[in-house]
Amino acid sequence: MISIRKFCILLVFSALSLTGLAQHGHENHPQEQAGEAAHPGGQTQDHPAAAATAEHPEGEHSPCGHSLSAEHEFNAGENAIHHIADANAIHLLGNAYFHLPCILYAPSQGWTFTKTSAFDAHHHGNGTKSHEGYVLVHANIMRLQNPALHSGELPVEDYMEAEEEGADGKPRTVFYALINGQCEPLDAKSTLDGGIMGGGITSFYDFSITRNVFTMLLTVILLFLVFRAAAKASVAREGQAPKGLQNFIEPFVTFIRDEVAKPNIGPKYEKYMPFLLSVFFFILGLNLIGQIPFFPGSANVTGNLSITLTLAVLTFLITNLTANRHYWAHTLWMPGVPAVLKIIIITPIEVLGLILKPFTLMLRLFANITAGHMVILSFVSLIFIFGDAGQSLNGSIAGIAASVPLTLFMMTLELLVAFLQAFIFTMLSAVYFGAAVEEPHHH
Repeated sequence: MISIRKFCILLVFSALSLTGLAQHGHENHPQEQAGEAAHPGGQTQDHPAAAATAEHPEGEHSPCGHSLSAEHEFNAGENAIHHIADANAIHLLGNAYFHLPCILYAPSQGWTFTKTSAFDAHHHGNGTKSHEGYVLVHANIMRLQNPALHSGELPVEDYMEAEEEGADGKPRTVFYALINGQCEPLDAKSTLDGGIMGGGITSFYDFSITRNVFTMLLTVILLFLVFRAAAKASVAREGQAPKGLQNFIEPFVTFIRDEVAKPNIGPKYEKYMPFLLSVFFFILGLNLIGQIPFFPGSANVTGNLSITLTLAVLTFLITNLTANRHYWAHTLWMPGVPAVLKIIIITPIEVLGLILKPFTLMLRLFANITAGHMVILSFVSLIFIFGDAGQSLNGSIAGIAASVPLTLFMMTLELLVAFLQAFIFTMLSAVYFGAAVEEPHHH
């Protein structure tokens, strides 16, 4: 308990010191220079694009789309998606950000190592300068397509977004950076979704420590400290009744062993216990830390498909790599069934089931956690909707009166969901393991 207390005190002081080191200033803000910008040669000129943006604050008639820095109508859906999405920097308060390391690779340029403070992030996480051809848009790194801008630092006057028709004929959102009065197109980071979710291979890859990665590392460190303290207490108090942190942790371990592993896996449950305990406490830790509405929480880690997919793939691999002959015989060539039915119906369905099992694990965890965050953010948005984004005081008060009890209720429900989803993922994994090692029954 002394170790945990020391760690908590250290964590608080670390958070306070990091907040003090974060950037708060607005000095030399390039977006304030609406009419002119400095060129590398020291000359200045009028910028028609910037002038157009100034004439149309909402960016509706600017040459390359809507200005991200201009005032626009509050959109609850976009606001919720923006807050649950991953980011390269963690927003603290106002224009203060907790900056994270950036590890970037472009085949034409090589590796770039920096941190998000290099982009001088301000309003909504938009950087006010480029660094080695990279910029920060909504706290996410993008890359300038123009090779002439891939070195040094340049002031960025504004960012624009527009809807364009993609190669597949579907509309997609594209972003531009306003540099030296010119609309410079931007590339988003490469993703391996094959374009299914709007991504694909672009001009660079992002291996940075993002908000989700930082939260996972923090969760792993906290879990390590908790279990290390509990293990030391267990050794020191061998033969005695547990107390303190050990008394808090042991019921969870006993529950997973006696109510999840043994009934569903059987006599061979012990070799699966390390994974079941790890995945249960890992998911639970991520869910709980995600309930914290301020640093170091608020990250929607288990609401990220990449994370849930990885956990589901681990369950899939363990299930199939440890399965016995009886399992594979009943999956690929079920005995006692006519061959025609096996080839046409049963075997294809069973093989499809091998894929659908981890797929449902992935979607269930992702959907439940994401939905909870979306609902909470939607309730908070009532304050701005009723208050007409600050224009109506009475409306804002009514929004607060409606939002606060609904949000508190939803956060309480989310606390239950945090435990429930960790349990369900662990339980279903144990069921799959049990089916894979079940011995044949002879009658």
